[in-house]
Amino acid sequence: MKKIAHFILCTVFFCHAAFPQSKVTAERLGDKINIKIDGNLFTSYILSDFEKYPFFYPVNGPSKASVTSMRNANYPHHSSLFFGCDRVNGGNYWQEGIERGQIISLRADIIESGSERVAIENECIWRRPGADAPIKDKRTIIVSAPSKDKFQIDFDITMEMLMDVVIEKTNHSLFSGRIDPDLAVTNGGTMINAEGDTGEKDTFGKRSPWIDCHGKRLGKTEGIAILQHPSNAWYPAPWFTRDYGFFSPTPMYWPKDDKSTPLKKGELIRLRYRVIVHEGNHIEAGIAREFQKYASEKNN
Repeated sequence: MKKIAHFILCTVFFCHAAFPQSKVTAERLGDKINIKIDGNLFTSYILSDFEKYPFFYPVNGPSKASVTSMRNANYPHHSSLFFGCDRVNGGNYWQEGIERGQIISLRADIIESGSERVAIENECIWRRPGADAPIKDKRTIIVSAPSKDKFQIDFDITMEMLMDVVIEKTNHSLFSGRIDPDLAVTNGGTMINAEGDTGEKDTFGKRSPWIDCHGKRLGKTEGIAILQHPSNAWYPAPWFTRDYGFFSPTPMYWPKDDKSTPLKKGELIRLRYRVIVHEGNHIEAGIAREFQKYASEKNN
């Protein structure tokens, strides 16, 4: 009996020692917050007044290369992993050109750092020259590392309408990711939703709780998934997808009246997304299981 107890104790100790909890830290340096996992840079949250909006770049996978890309000549408004919206009361809070509209960070505070997760609070105002601000938002960002080959960003945003707001039909809206070219469908990667539909042709405009994009590079398969929380307005939002490496749950491209999305002054819209950066494909990373776990978490 003592031998069995000793074996169990040693096994538990070995498992704990072999798989220690990752240490996640955050440090503010100028206009960005650098977030590290076990001393390695995972992502930077960019907050510059010279940028269109706050965004994450890089977003490094287990290979230590970014699973997202940062703009190109054809799509200079694709800034890695970001939140924005076009056609808001005549303003553009998505595409290049700060004079057309900009989401400005008012404050960004590191609430937790140095243990199992990082927590950041960020308040932003949506503004453009010659017009009153239509929206302000508050974001809570939680970064953790569930395992050595799986990193996680929880993005929780509450948008407050400061006046009556009309968002005209647009494909440029809300939470979005631009994939590194090496992982894109056009270069042999896979884009797949919760129902098993793949590629732009079969995922575009379809409602689904999540989409995962993964591909092989540097001798490894890795990818990134965006999950929508079931408490979200418009859940599950249909997806705007592109085989060259863009994906976004975008309800404003499919409004009810096919024209616009009206929102009243004082209305609060809360949206929650979980980003999982992972080794392997969507099955090896257990994305379906991860979504079930996320869906079961209460809307605190």
